[in-house]
Amino acid sequence: MTPSPLQQPRTVDARDRGGPAQPLLMVEHLTKHFPVRGGLLNRQVATVQAVDDISFSVRKGETLGIVGESGCGKSTTARLLMRLMQPDAGSVVFDGDQVGAKRGIAVSDMRRQMQMVFQDSYTSLNPRMTMAESIAYAPRMHGLPRKQAYERAESLLSRVGLNPRQYARRYPHELSGGQRQRVNIARALALEPRLVILDEAVAALDKSVEAQVLNLLADLKQSLNLTYVFISHDLNVVEYMSDRVMVMYLGRVVEAGPVDEIYRHPRHPYTRALFASKPTLDPDRRTTEMPLTGDPPNPINPPSGCRFRTRCQFAQPKCAETAPALVAPFNGAADPTHLVACHIAEAQAATVHHG
Repeated sequence: MTPSPLQQPRTVDARDRGGPAQPLLMVEHLTKHFPVRGGLLNRQVATVQAVDDISFSVRKGETLGIVGESGCGKSTTARLLMRLMQPDAGSVVFDGDQVGAKRGIAVSDMRRQMQMVFQDSYTSLNPRMTMAESIAYAPRMHGLPRKQAYERAESLLSRVGLNPRQYARRYPHELSGGQRQRVNIARALALEPRLVILDEAVAALDKSVEAQVLNLLADLKQSLNLTYVFISHDLNVVEYMSDRVMVMYLGRVVEAGPVDEIYRHPRHPYTRALFASKPTLDPDRRTTEMPLTGDPPNPINPPSGCRFRTRCQFAQPKCAETAPALVAPFNGAADPTHLVACHIAEAQAATVHHG
């Protein structure tokens, strides 16, 4: 019996067009604004700036973690990448081909190589389909014969730690939350994608099950040569899973860089406030003062210039005038790939070190 390709590490992917140096995903100036309608004629009266001019890349084989408060645009970004909603502006390039362009890659072809796992494990599954049927559905829709599709589904169930003899014919209501999320992971892998977007994929699980699913994701990434975009509000989980981290605030990227550099030397005041609010079991590290006060501004009418300035203790008049660019601080940055969108990052760092 010939082993399934899912049972072997894919060291060299035949679909790899640009080689390891070319990013698997490049996002340029991605923007999505939602109209707010009201009045008797249901006219547009305002706009929610959910994602506003963000740019980033994802290298082959890495995990990019995206963090930020609720409402910062993380999940909207994920849906834009998958083209579950159409962006207002910007471009997405998948392994050198622009998604949706005439001479680029079609959205349907892109989705064969990029899949997504959602937060809610129950609503993500069809309650009238068995686990094997749910996993086999996408391969069958893409032309794989029924027998092979179900063989792949059973192989994937085994891969995610579920015995197909026990679980292949079960329905979603017969599984626990952790088991359903394993099925969702298996379903995302059914088309043998190169990139998987995990949108709060472990947020609804208890901690013991969460740890098992995270270890499963790490093993799958290694054995199947996957690339992840890992979206979460849990800073500890992001640190464990990610190679690089991107911090979002009110629809924009405020800081990005290698995970160790971001977690050890956060440069943006919002990032530092996020880390200061992390829960800890160490009584000597308890926070007695609120690291950040106030709620995020209304995305319908965000502040001018830097969107964080209304909550920033370092804010200066310049911060209200122009939006800071996401760049490496010029004054002796430890890592040139550590980017921050802050007019006074160097002054802030000096204040923190000498204060």
